Amino acid sequence: MKLIFSFLTAFILFFQSGLESLRESYAKANSSNANTEAFINTAEKASGSDAIVQGYKAAAQIMEAKITKNNRKALVKSGATSLEAIIKSNPNNAELRVIRMSVQENIPKIVGYRGSLKDDKAFLLNNYSKQNTALKSYIKRFATQSKTMTEAEKATFK
Repeated sequence: MKLIFSFLTAFILFFQSGLESLRESYAKANSSNANTEAFINTAEKASGSDAIVQGYKAAAQIMEAKITKNNRKALVKSGATSLEAIIKSNPNNAELRVIRMSVQENIPKIVGYRGSLKDDKAFLLNNYSKQNTALKSYIKRFATQSKTMTEAEKATFK
């Protein structure tokens, strides 16, 4: 029994560290093309069929359009379709909402993928207190640099 518990604990810790590296890489991805490429590579290497990992992979696909010269429209469309499907299957997942909100804030307006900004912002404001400590910290870091949130809204993330 102890052996099974040890393997299970090791698996959970390994998964969490993979998720943390995805979060960290994603947070830096927009600052430069090199960081975007690093995030895309991290997302491609991430294993798991978990909704959050799949959400980051969809975001990586959308961000790939930023650094490539070919098939930009197809990459954005495919990534956005995947991200929307994942969120539709997991509507109460705050991290997926952060991913979509950050993608929509940073994508050029001409692309037209901006329809959920208000919904995601309202969801995060209303559900922030229900999240675990690590996710609260992640949401707070996102909110401080968000272009959509007002200073008063940013202040609610304690």
